[in-house]
Amino acid sequence: MAFNCGIVGLPNVGKSTIFSALSSSPAEVANYPFCTINPNVGVVNLADERLDKLAEIFKPKRKIPAAVEFVDIAGLVKGASEGEGLGNQFLSHIREVGVVAHVVRCFNDADVVHVANKVDPDADMETINIELALADLETLAKRRERAERSLKAQNKQEQKATETVLTALGKIEVVLEKGGRALSAVLSDDEKTAVYDCRFITMKPQVYVCNVDEDGMKTFAVGKPNEYTAAVQRRAAAEGAEAVVICGKFEAELADIEDMEEKKAFLTEIGLKKPGLTVLTHAAYRLLGLRTFFTAGADECRAWTIQTGDTAPKAAGVIHTDFEKGFIKAEVYSYSDIVLYGSEAKIKEAGKYRVEGREYVVQDGDVMFFKFNV
Repeated sequence: MAFNCGIVGLPNVGKSTIFSALSSSPAEVANYPFCTINPNVGVVNLADERLDKLAEIFKPKRKIPAAVEFVDIAGLVKGASEGEGLGNQFLSHIREVGVVAHVVRCFNDADVVHVANKVDPDADMETINIELALADLETLAKRRERAERSLKAQNKQEQKATETVLTALGKIEVVLEKGGRALSAVLSDDEKTAVYDCRFITMKPQVYVCNVDEDGMKTFAVGKPNEYTAAVQRRAAAEGAEAVVICGKFEAELADIEDMEEKKAFLTEIGLKKPGLTVLTHAAYRLLGLRTFFTAGADECRAWTIQTGDTAPKAAGVIHTDFEKGFIKAEVYSYSDIVLYGSEAKIKEAGKYRVEGREYVVQDGDVMFFKFNV
């Protein structure tokens, strides 16, 4: 799975504004459809209070956070799966990402053109989701044709593998034709593996992003989402997806403020404890199946990214391939223990400093030191 998140939606819903605020990288923005032709790519640091606390304790020379790559993909319109609005080109970009952030316009503004001339989150979400499903159905038909064509020329073992592909495609087709997402098809592990090469867009985890105006953000902050935001939340809940609320314009202004105290005051003014983009970045990170472990010392405190379920040697290999090849053991303690005891020496005194071997599954928030031999 790619360690990145693609930002999609109709034209002029605020995708590029949100991307620019996320990455502090200017994306092409204009009040007309398809101003973003080629995808913009930005690497976004993952805000993590745990890393900040480790830096307070160890006072390192460097502090390096984990990161997620965001890709700003041009607006899709009805007919995108058939090439409308350069849709085929844009859909190919979506296939390359690991998670889809679907931005939905949840504000009124006569100065910002809406492609349908009316703000209607339900209709907007339906348009995008239908186009993604139609694109997947086209991919599915091509994959099935290829599988059926090769079936007769294969030996029994190959035929069994191809039959697994066809079974999986059949299950996915039923879901897509009912307007569902391929992700909701009930597949065995073998079936998932068999159709992995199809890169179905609707097989990717999705988070809905409600782009509101400042008033919409203020009412959401006090637990009163506007009617547009409520509509998105209902759909997300029905799909088992996540929904986050962001004021793209506010986040862009916040990103330009360098002074941390001024940032906090700006957030307080609108009623937020943390930027909406931080919530989105963490949601993308989580949906990608990623977890964080730390290394900490006087030279550097650093957050490292691994997949859920990775073992200690895999985690060591993220730092350097030689660490994985020559892995001997890992010295480990949890982030909560360093906060509780205040130092590694006291963690050892409390018997919380552990030595783990090759089979140890790294937990989110582990602080680790690797021993290796090459």
